Amino acid sequence: MSLPAFALPLTDPAFVRDPSPWLARVREETPAFRDPRLGRVFLTRHGDIAALLRDRRFGRSALHRYSRDELGWPPPDSAQANFDAFNGNHLLDSEPPKHTRLRSLVSLAFTPRRVEALAGRIEALLARQLAEVGGGRFDLVAEYAESLPVTVIAELLGVPPEERSQLRPWSAAIVRLYEPSYTREEQVAAERAVLDFSALLRDLAHLRRQAPRDDLITALVQAEEGGDRLTERELIDTCILLLNAGHEASVNGLSAGVLALLREPEKWRTLAQAAPRQGSLPLFRTALEELLRFDTPLPLFERYALEEVTLHGETVRPGEKVGLLYASGNRDPRRFERPDELDLTRDPNPHLTFGLGTHYCLGAPLARLELSLSLRALARTFPGLRLADPASEPEYVGGFVIRGLRRLDVVPG
Repeated sequence: MSLPAFALPLTDPAFVRDPSPWLARVREETPAFRDPRLGRVFLTRHGDIAALLRDRRFGRSALHRYSRDELGWPPPDSAQANFDAFNGNHLLDSEPPKHTRLRSLVSLAFTPRRVEALAGRIEALLARQLAEVGGGRFDLVAEYAESLPVTVIAELLGVPPEERSQLRPWSAAIVRLYEPSYTREEQVAAERAVLDFSALLRDLAHLRRQAPRDDLITALVQAEEGGDRLTERELIDTCILLLNAGHEASVNGLSAGVLALLREPEKWRTLAQAAPRQGSLPLFRTALEELLRFDTPLPLFERYALEEVTLHGETVRPGEKVGLLYASGNRDPRRFERPDELDLTRDPNPHLTFGLGTHYCLGAPLARLELSLSLRALARTFPGLRLADPASEPEYVGGFVIRGLRRLDVVPG
């Protein structure tokens, strides 16, 4: 039995702007489909996606088990050699036993205590940032959502203020290569970004070995378990990953979440009324989980088959990719009541946004803290916030894999 064929319209601006109707139709017609153009199977339902994320017959990489020749893959593209080296070496795209070792060492440095200790610094940054926003119309993406995650990651890592201006452009250049198609110019930009960021981190790691500080680079330099430490390359690639994964998801999650709230003004008013109260953060944490479910900031992830597997009657061979449509699973009525309704009190909320299983997002606690504090500070400062152009369609930058608003014009009210 062969699966239905659908062409996933990843670059169609209308689909990127509002993928839910298309995903709902396909999800109800079939739990899985094959995209002949992209040459892979896609899963659409929450249960199937959650099961595959926990299935050790699939992984983020296949090259730890097979050679490129065995998989029938072409030789690597020399135009992105540094990007590929970074991508094949960091935590997210590693598999056990390497992944187990890296996660164990990074977890020694990236502790809950270190994350929670950032709360006061984050709130101070938010207050300063919001004080600089003018009294009139402003772009929430550029003037609020974009700058905080870079600053938080830079503070966490210990990147000096004078070195931070390039972090956002580097991140944006690198993540472009995660889209299914990209240009030669984008390859060149990503290569340069990996090299430049690596050089900065190599210098900082050297300085921290000589003069330790209370930052994550120092903690990663010093992390040791059973005599094992991160190599310099592993440390560098871990830091680049933290910037890319943490920054892109945070910017897109916050701006899309605020857009969803302002489209239903009574929900924004509910948060705004609660924001000044002592002990209101749990409400914002619950609301944040729903916003991350409702409009998933990273809508599509992939896994490689590590052995021959049958999915809904379709044979998937070693090295083939399976696409996991998180954005579809997060709206699956089999798992969520009234999935197309924004319910800020939804609890429990088993969304897929941070993944599941071995590769569950290590930075999830930081993202949750940062985003809930950002949302509360915005609601407290601008309780009358509204969309500047309620009738206009939002414009998204990039494609569906890294899906983010180009801008979001708002008025303080």
